[in-house]
Amino acid sequence: MTFRQFAFNNVFRNKRLYAAYFLSSLFTVMVFFTFAIFAFHPSFQNSDMNKNVMFGLTVAGGIIYVFSFFFVLYSMSAFLQSRKKEFGLLMIQGMSTQQIRLMVFMENMVIGLFATISGILLGLVFAKLILLLAENVLIFEESLHFYWPLSAVLITFISFILLFLFISLFVSFILRTRKLVDLIKGDKKPKDEPKASMLLSILAVLLLLGGYGTALYVKGMSVIVAMVPVIVVVIIGTYLLFSQLNVFIIRRLKRNESLFWRNTNMILFSDLAFRMKDNARSFFMVAIISTVAFSAIGALYGTHSYLTKAIVQANPFTYSYHPYDQTENIQKNVEYAKNTIAQNGIDAKQLDMTEMYLPFADKPDGILVLNAKDYNKAAKLLGKKQLDLQAGEAVIAKQSIANLNQNDHADKWMQQSITLTDGKTVKPSRQVEADAYPNVDSYMIVAEETYKKLPKPLKVKHHFVWIASEKNKPEQLRKAGELLQEHYEPGAFFSTDFVLYEIEKGYGPILFIGLFIGIVFFVSAGSFLYFRLFTDLSEDKTKFQAIAKMGLTVPEMKKIVNRQTALLFFAPMAVALIHGAIALTSLSRMFSYNLVRESAMVLTSFLVIQIIYYLIVRFFYVKQIKEVIE
Repeated sequence: MTFRQFAFNNVFRNKRLYAAYFLSSLFTVMVFFTFAIFAFHPSFQNSDMNKNVMFGLTVAGGIIYVFSFFFVLYSMSAFLQSRKKEFGLLMIQGMSTQQIRLMVFMENMVIGLFATISGILLGLVFAKLILLLAENVLIFEESLHFYWPLSAVLITFISFILLFLFISLFVSFILRTRKLVDLIKGDKKPKDEPKASMLLSILAVLLLLGGYGTALYVKGMSVIVAMVPVIVVVIIGTYLLFSQLNVFIIRRLKRNESLFWRNTNMILFSDLAFRMKDNARSFFMVAIISTVAFSAIGALYGTHSYLTKAIVQANPFTYSYHPYDQTENIQKNVEYAKNTIAQNGIDAKQLDMTEMYLPFADKPDGILVLNAKDYNKAAKLLGKKQLDLQAGEAVIAKQSIANLNQNDHADKWMQQSITLTDGKTVKPSRQVEADAYPNVDSYMIVAEETYKKLPKPLKVKHHFVWIASEKNKPEQLRKAGELLQEHYEPGAFFSTDFVLYEIEKGYGPILFIGLFIGIVFFVSAGSFLYFRLFTDLSEDKTKFQAIAKMGLTVPEMKKIVNRQTALLFFAPMAVALIHGAIALTSLSRMFSYNLVRESAMVLTSFLVIQIIYYLIVRFFYVKQIKEVIE
């Protein structure tokens, strides 16, 4: 057998450990190849969306490529760490350090070559499905048909072969074989009892609570100011949590004799402190990477929800015409809009609103005052709740649109009053939720009799709206809206359906690319855990085999392994979920917009994926240990 054959066979002999490394590498190659397919798709070449999509795909591809480098490097390091004894045996047989380095280099290149080819082939198999998905998500007007992506194949193949070549050279160059006795007996050396500092454990709690508290306290634009210091504090606190606080808690639990001596807890706790200490860096990396994935996808999805829902909330009418010039050509422009809407076959009802701004409190440009009769007309057409105001009654409509300024004056204006033309004063009696005529600030609604007695306003504006029936097709509404928005001066006319379509069209690539990057990060985090678990498999086999001779049963072994693997998988995941929930809550406070539904969907989806991944890994792990015991 030649040296090359020996290195090649080594890959297949260690396929259990190489499986996660190979599959994760394959997945990153496939994702990178998918981006390349989009980037070189003919439909993007002559499109207005081409520049934005190309830039996004280029940045995303770069991020995945750089992350793939560090992921493959970590995977290879974890694999080599578990093969110390094998290297020692090879050195006994006469293999030199240079030959071991050459063997590692050749093994890694074999894995890299097969992962690159398999990733490209798998990408080609699912290319049409992914293009169809992207076509719907991106709201692309042209069909993203399948094509033979020769450029994408070449770029992906060359990029990842170079990546694996550089990693292989780097790892083989820095590989240290140590002393022969250390390699042979490295896994048999007794470990010292893990220790933890009480001071650092307390500091971990204070840093995490301080970071969480600050993130939940600030709101509006202050969230952006506090973002960097909060992230730094939470990252340091997370590292201390896994390296100090976890070990400290386990040592305290071991001192509880009633708990420690119950059933198989002695075996669980005795091993747990070592695992937590040894895996502290891995747990820290997984928690941070998963938090980045949760926060990025949650922020993208939440921002998308905020933009679309806020548009509808701020503009519940199908079309709105708010002329800048309130003196000339108003009726002419209204008739043009009316005719255009009718010519496009749209069934819509028109409503004319008068906005009066009166001097009020410390507001120099006045407060908006609406006639309750006009408001109820709009509410009736929109199918929203109407207001029942008594004669002489006035109410304050609370700010109905989320914004970053956070300056809702509803409470302050409840103490103010307006003097009518008959000498009487009217003061708001209560606050109401009024979403039939939304505004970025609070405003006043008065009964019709009171409205007629209002003093001379600072200014009067006319607002014309159209509310289309549900039987109209979205394409009709968008087409008419586009024509009208192009006809009037910018900002004067607003078509809700057309603006939503443009937002979806522009935001789709960002959401799609962000989702892919988040999935890559999450899969890589899961692979880190897989490597850490199976790196200790040989040691666990020996340990459970010895304990089984003292009477440990298979059900008891399963119970211990289930708890250990659950802690390994879900300890960093639980921390990441908490980090992600705090981050998304802080985002919602910045926008003053409730993102509970969006956050719950993102976090729950990732948790379900992690549970499925855990069940699969646990099954094979328990199976291998069970074979040794039986």
